[in-house]
Amino acid sequence: MKKLSIIISAVMIIFLWVTPAFSQNQDETVIPMLGKGVCKADIEKFCKDIKPGDGRIWTCLKSNNDRLSQECTDHIAMVQEKRKEFIQACKDDSKKFCKGIPRGKGRIASCLKSHEAELSDTCRALFQK
Repeated sequence: MKKLSIIISAVMIIFLWVTPAFSQNQDETVIPMLGKGVCKADIEKFCKDIKPGDGRIWTCLKSNNDRLSQECTDHIAMVQEKRKEFIQACKDDSKKFCKGIPRGKGRIASCLKSHEAELSDTCRALFQK
């Protein structure tokens, strides 16, 4: 169940990182994923006075990267690796089924999920893990 939660969280934030310009609205996804897990203490320690929204929490974590706990750093690296895997596996499906869908807030992941039966085997496998 924990693995599924991590994968779903990774899928949700993947589309925030797909665009070359880093999305400024990702705190809505990053805080639930990191704030309730291994990065919670780091967020409370380094970003407690930061108002969530517009990517401020993520920016705070990035600016404190060298001071984050090893667990949080490892978790962020794992999420980034899952992101790369997802982008590669679902790139064509995203273009085919979700063209015109605005990125962010899990909209692309929801779009792909709604087309699950039509997705390529590699992309669909990520939803079925």
